Amino acid sequence: MTTNDYFQLGLYLVVLLLLVKPLGSYMALVFADTPNRVTRVGARLERGIYRLCGIRPDEDMSWKRYALAMLIFNVLGLLAVYALQRLQPWLPLNPQHFAAVSPDSAMNTAISFATNTNWQGYGGESTMSYLTQMLGLAVQNFLSAATGIAVLIAVIRGFSRRSANGLGNFWVDLTRSTLYLLIPLSLLMSVFLVSQGVVQSFKPYMEVSVLQASAHTETVKDAAGHEVAHSVPVITQTLPMGPAASQVAIKQLGTNGGGFFGANSAHPYENPTPLSNFVELLAILLIPAALCYTFGAMVGDRRQGWSLLTVMLVIFIPLLLACTAAEQAGNPLLTRLGVDQQASALQAGGNMEGKETRFGIVNSTLWATATTAASNGSVNAMHDSFTPLGGLIPMWLIQLGEVIFGGVGSGLYGMLAFAVVAVFIAGLMVGRTPEYLGKKIEAYEMKMASLAVLIPCALVVIGTAIAVSVSAGVAGVANPGAHGFSEMLYAVSSAANNNGSAFGGLAVNTPFWNVLLGICMFLARFPLIVAMLAMAGSLAAKRHVPASAGTLPTHTPLFITLLACVVIVIGALTFLPALALGPIAEQLMSTMGH
Repeated sequence: MTTNDYFQLGLYLVVLLLLVKPLGSYMALVFADTPNRVTRVGARLERGIYRLCGIRPDEDMSWKRYALAMLIFNVLGLLAVYALQRLQPWLPLNPQHFAAVSPDSAMNTAISFATNTNWQGYGGESTMSYLTQMLGLAVQNFLSAATGIAVLIAVIRGFSRRSANGLGNFWVDLTRSTLYLLIPLSLLMSVFLVSQGVVQSFKPYMEVSVLQASAHTETVKDAAGHEVAHSVPVITQTLPMGPAASQVAIKQLGTNGGGFFGANSAHPYENPTPLSNFVELLAILLIPAALCYTFGAMVGDRRQGWSLLTVMLVIFIPLLLACTAAEQAGNPLLTRLGVDQQASALQAGGNMEGKETRFGIVNSTLWATATTAASNGSVNAMHDSFTPLGGLIPMWLIQLGEVIFGGVGSGLYGMLAFAVVAVFIAGLMVGRTPEYLGKKIEAYEMKMASLAVLIPCALVVIGTAIAVSVSAGVAGVANPGAHGFSEMLYAVSSAANNNGSAFGGLAVNTPFWNVLLGICMFLARFPLIVAMLAMAGSLAAKRHVPASAGTLPTHTPLFITLLACVVIVIGALTFLPALALGPIAEQLMSTMGH
């Protein structure tokens, strides 16, 4: 890696960390129980929303009522997105006259966007009308992100409250997440993206003349049934239009990741310049990182938030450097053939397959690690074209449970589940009841935390086993062998951890894959949320236990190291055998010539 590479990576991390405290402080004020200078600004609009929707903002919900409200709201949203896709031929804002989306694909997409996964087995510019994109997908980008933040705030209250029966009000938390955070940030980012050239219009698709005419060969059957090849001239090109900038903004800020266009953020209409690339990358990790500071502020000890953020960085930065180094080392197959892949005046060097020249290797690997560390899933390069070890890093980041930053809200409450497991292990070591933030961690809390940690792991291994065992699963593999297995493992890992990115090279828009991945996405989101809310409800009812000589400090380097090891060991023990059959085996075959 060159000095310039380190500078680009360092600049990104420095800017990200500089924004953590101001945004984190702002969010702590947004969700404070008492009125403050932030909530007073929108108080009148907020009260109007509550009156319109019949919400009692002073109602303090138990964890069961909080979970029920969350489930009803998200299931209704899921059904609405499904209906929009099925009815879009008869609805307005469909200038290309797209047909109805098939039932299995519509079901998969509806679950995908309701769970903040945004897995896409379709090309947006060739499948979805403008109305479906805006009213269905973009709206769910806001609401699924707001749901994750609301659940996190409820979990934080479980640690901060004492002898309480409630965790707050889901409708209030949902409204404030959207009104004070997601809408203002998305508005600012949308304007910036338009300034960079991201499209935002309702115009029909445009037919333009190409600069240089070409031709392709097409085979058709004549009247006698014989196949005849003839040349077809290409003199025009169709340019897709649409309200893309507004959706790109919230897809990044809300760690949704679903692209307006099929090529996602590698498409020049979604991500046209290096500056737009930097800002979109920043948006992916901005809110998840800042929520760590919010957590510390709301529990009354900012050191706790910084310690969790440090754990994330301790795991993220080495994996980022490893992915970048693997891609800059070049394709091992070409290396074995003696091809010089080092940088020169005539070539960029390294493995540039599947990457945009306007971004290069560093910005491609930074995006790949950021989007899989967060529950984002957008891509600006094709992970299927990464080297075996370069592709292993994003896959393993997903499999770690997406707690290294993770989705907005969901990443941090997932990390808190790991923290509970870590203090429980520490308590076993010293022979005393474990405590975290002044609350005793007992059998019930451990059961709920264990469910939250193990549900995604179980879905990945079971889902992949099913996929490789049936003909409908392997039928979509275009690259047999270790790489094909990696494609299937990545797809199920992405769905079962609500990421949404894809290795590519796997035909997944089939009834089998749509149903399998849809089930994985649903079970990876909502049962896990219910487990975390149940744990929070139990903790909120407990009294605060004063720290003693035997209490494990949870803001020290010792605990940071312990928590990082717990995250890594659980990920390694669960997925190392599968990774050995996929990217590790492919790397060995590439370097050894087998």
